[in-house]
Amino acid sequence: MSIRVLIVDDSAIVRRVLCERLGAAAGIEVVGTAPDPYVARDRIIQLGPDVVTLDIEMPRMDGVTFLRKLMEYHPVPVVVVSSLTPRGSTLAVQALQAGAIDVIAKPGPAYTVGEMTAELVSAIRLAARANIGPATRVATPVGLPERSLSVTTHKVVALGASTGGTSALRAVLTSLPSDSPGMLIVQHMPQGFTAAFAHDLDRLCALKVREAVDGDAVAPGLVLIAPGNKHMVLSGSGAGYRVSVKDGPYVYGCRPSVDVLFSSVAKKAGANAVGVIMTGMGRDGAEGLLAMREAGAMTIAQDEASSVVFGMPKEAIECGAAARIASLLDIPRLVLEYAASEDEKRAARAP
Repeated sequence: MSIRVLIVDDSAIVRRVLCERLGAAAGIEVVGTAPDPYVARDRIIQLGPDVVTLDIEMPRMDGVTFLRKLMEYHPVPVVVVSSLTPRGSTLAVQALQAGAIDVIAKPGPAYTVGEMTAELVSAIRLAARANIGPATRVATPVGLPERSLSVTTHKVVALGASTGGTSALRAVLTSLPSDSPGMLIVQHMPQGFTAAFAHDLDRLCALKVREAVDGDAVAPGLVLIAPGNKHMVLSGSGAGYRVSVKDGPYVYGCRPSVDVLFSSVAKKAGANAVGVIMTGMGRDGAEGLLAMREAGAMTIAQDEASSVVFGMPKEAIECGAAARIASLLDIPRLVLEYAASEDEKRAARAP
């Protein structure tokens, strides 16, 4: 059975090209197009598409506003197709936070129509299988109480996510206090979007969040996000961890790779780390999380009910990498619990 797709874009040329390219892809049927959100609203109700592709810089109503309304009143899997401009990147990240399944960059100087088409077809096929039910929708988080954790720099929390991860990571990070352990994140995202993603989280969180730069120190209260198209690894020792940002081969088709990050954390931090694998397609991160568990780290996998795509967590669970399986709402509490020092744990148990 074909995946029925509605294309929403204010450019007639883009609509025509996408119709031709997607129409030629096996298992995909373009059932209609719309030049703006107002027309799209009527055609979604009329045609009942399985997936919507959505431009976000449009007249009359921007794509992010439309997406928020769509997710509230008529949820349907959405793949954002965005230009790689500073404004486009920011809006695309906001769209992901609002519930879009994936973001694909429009062709630019270093990006061909063919490359975009292949990625878009893959994203549409994934979106058609995504879980966008009530359990995966991120409500306004309830922050954990602000308290002194007496955390030292040798505590490291590593998180990996892909499809659905932007909103899931927002739920986790906005629930954590400003003195949480140093955190390293790999979120599968195109080059050019991770800086906007970090900026958006920094605006929302008590923690400081930024895109990682080679040589950055890992410190309490700081979250470092791997740049798109670069691997991030942990280096140094418990007395002074740093990150290295570098090129390298793709791992399971991904760069940055969760496996690359997790494997480095297993080697450098061992039992002084917490690893969390979250929603996403594929198996990137499973082997690295297993290495972390074998090195003595606490490891957590997001459960199926709260995952948009239960691929990466499932692979980690099946290979024995996850010591705990937890819902999205429980992950922040568990991260703090397992990252606490032994003195703190003893104090918490004291009458």
